[in-house]
Amino acid sequence: MGKPTVAVIGASSDRSKYGNKAVRAHQAAGFVVFPVNLRERTIEGLKVYRSVAEIPGAVDRVLLYLPPAEGIRLLKAIAGKKPKEFFVNPGAESETLIRKATQLGLNPIQACSIVAVGKSPSEFPG
Repeated sequence: MGKPTVAVIGASSDRSKYGNKAVRAHQAAGFVVFPVNLRERTIEGLKVYRSVAEIPGAVDRVLLYLPPAEGIRLLKAIAGKKPKEFFVNPGAESETLIRKATQLGLNPIQACSIVAVGKSPSEFPG
């Protein structure tokens, strides 16, 4: 069985941002990481995808690190990947986003995905 996969939507090359800390934390936890960002080309040495739909194959976990209004626009594409887990990280949540994600069958987890892999954001300084 291969390594688990994770898409980090809102990944960043800025090491002080949680979208970058999540990339590093999931790499450290043994995940194959797919950063998603419209403007970046590489993040932490990884190829960046412009959308979750561009990622080849299935994705086990999707992490959302974008403002709620942006996240809402991406929910259908996220649901199309049929992830086993969908983390809505602090600052990315809104009642509307959670309701729409649930309607799409995503079962959103409102929690810090970095802590969920047994790491602390402080382990990944900027």
